[in-house]
Amino acid sequence: MSSQKDKHHEATIVKRGGGKHAHDEHGGAWKVAFADFCLALMALFLVLWLIASREQQNLKKIVRDATDSGMLEGMGHKPAIASEPSGSLIERFQLPTAGSTGSNAPGAPSQPRVAYESPSELAALAKALGEMSADAGLASNLDTIVTPYGLRVMLHDTDRQGMFMRGSALPTGRFVKLLRKMGPLFAQMENQMLIVGHTDSSRFAGSDKGGYSNWALSTDRALSARAELLGGGMRTETVLQVVGMADRAPLEAEQPLAGENRRIELLILTSAQSRLVSGMFGKPGATTPLGKDASISMPGTAELEKLRGQLPKQGPNP
Repeated sequence: MSSQKDKHHEATIVKRGGGKHAHDEHGGAWKVAFADFCLALMALFLVLWLIASREQQNLKKIVRDATDSGMLEGMGHKPAIASEPSGSLIERFQLPTAGSTGSNAPGAPSQPRVAYESPSELAALAKALGEMSADAGLASNLDTIVTPYGLRVMLHDTDRQGMFMRGSALPTGRFVKLLRKMGPLFAQMENQMLIVGHTDSSRFAGSDKGGYSNWALSTDRALSARAELLGGGMRTETVLQVVGMADRAPLEAEQPLAGENRRIELLILTSAQSRLVSGMFGKPGATTPLGKDASISMPGTAELEKLRGQLPKQGPNP
């Protein structure tokens, strides 16, 4: 009886997995390939995350600079009039501290300021600025010219070196270094300056109406240059005007996309020119005589008849 049960038990045993299959020849190679693919994909995601993080840092700096300069009011707050006596004229930029190299640092000994008025004095200032640009590795990015109204300093892009990141108001490291070195020199200067931003003719996507355009970019870059000069120790009173001109005044008119057209200009004015510019936008005062024979008053009847008599007489119409 027991032998029959044993035979029945043996008959019900199923033997599995004894054969050799075709896919066994590959073994675990597909697992290694899949692991390599996952590792490469993870590395790609890591690189993309690092790039996005860097761009986000640059974007935050641009927004912070624009907020400090007054172009943005920051974090969705509505513009409000400050309660301090100075009102909206309160300086928003961080001024040099006691450890600054500028002459306006607290506790720094006062030094007599220099007024650059004559062509020779302006040329000496241009030479000093040229030496600074050479030390910063930007000798080919600076041009100066002495004009009747002062010294024109042009800090422009070249094919090898730009002053700002393309399409933004974020200055490059070398340009920041140069502007910071100029700060102490301008701190000892009695003259005032205009800071003018220029772009090339490249257009931003979309319409200029209400969107970010070269007008805003050139103004933001001029404000950014002003902030770096102040950070180097320049006095706030030195800047008389900040202007953005977009692409309306190219240096290379035949090549509207040339790097020289992307520039920041510092127009260091003589005292007489500074007074004229201030008078253009200040409260109208006493009129300045136009000349010995010029007048802005309305002539009387006798004067009008005299003027008519001096006009050439015309014959009859053909």
